[in-house]
Amino acid sequence: MGHVLVVDDNIHNVKLLEARLQVAAYAVETASSGPEALAKAAASPPDLVLLDVMMPGMDGYEVCRRLRGDPATARLPVVLVTALDGEGDKAAGREAGADAFLTKPAPDDQLFPTMKRLLERGA
Repeated sequence: MGHVLVVDDNIHNVKLLEARLQVAAYAVETASSGPEALAKAAASPPDLVLLDVMMPGMDGYEVCRRLRGDPATARLPVVLVTALDGEGDKAAGREAGADAFLTKPAPDDQLFPTMKRLLERGA
């Protein structure tokens, strides 16, 4: 179905999302920090990135900006998946270059259609 990079500093969140994606036949790679996510995306670009916003050191907005700034990853679909749900948070995500914004815990009827739409767009 596709190679998805899940980025979140909370291992519980990572494991839950990883299990949901694997059941849906996605190949999943994980990262627990912004720098780790950038290194993995550069080494083996995924088909889509599911990115938490609130992480220590480098937040998801900065990770998204850096992905967009690198020609090798500039076109990767990025979905921000976060507990933040204010209009200002969504605007910051759009400004950083995110393709979509989902509030945790994103239900399957929002997560999978969003992923499918972005993966089809990139195909």
